[in-house]
Amino acid sequence: MTTYPIRLYGDAVLRRRARAVTRFDADLRRLGETLAATMLAAEGAGLAAPQVGVPLRMFVLAGTYAGVLDPAEEHDPEVERAAARVIVNPQVVASDGSRVDVEGCLSIPGVYADVERAAALTLRYQGLDGAWHEAAAEGLHAKAVQHEVDHLNGVLFLDRVPPDVRRTLMDEHRAELAQMQRDARAHLKELRRADLPPQPWP
Repeated sequence: MTTYPIRLYGDAVLRRRARAVTRFDADLRRLGETLAATMLAAEGAGLAAPQVGVPLRMFVLAGTYAGVLDPAEEHDPEVERAAARVIVNPQVVASDGSRVDVEGCLSIPGVYADVERAAALTLRYQGLDGAWHEAAAEGLHAKAVQHEVDHLNGVLFLDRVPPDVRRTLMDEHRAELAQMQRDARAHLKELRRADLPPQPWP
């Protein structure tokens, strides 16, 4: 299965608001497959399209974080792959309560912080066929949805922590974050020079 490099902290695509998906076709299905394969190869809980350089409003969640598999149990990667869910044009239409939990991000590897999120929510979204759905999410599922929706709005989890905590994290990880920014710039230069294979999206 094809995978694509995950864009790192410092890449401008992570700070842009993604645009709505309007075409539901074979290209979009392939993008969903690519997102799932890339997420699982990186051992992630979720992955948004902008994290692979595609500014579309869609993301994928591993089965455990999509409310499909029991988070109290360990699951084989193929089981996680089969249970992964692709969410297109998500809208959080209601939220309730508050929960603080540790978060990390595939685009900011090695950095973690406690983030306060809604404890439960109602999500309206489209599937890869364009059909609309509504789902309730709580716990890990709700946390993952909110993290990925943030990505679609150009928001990183570090933006959600108190300013004093963020300053401490930035100081503690200054060297790593600087290296991510250098790697992000180098990757963008490589993309401009490279003869890339056809991408599975418009």
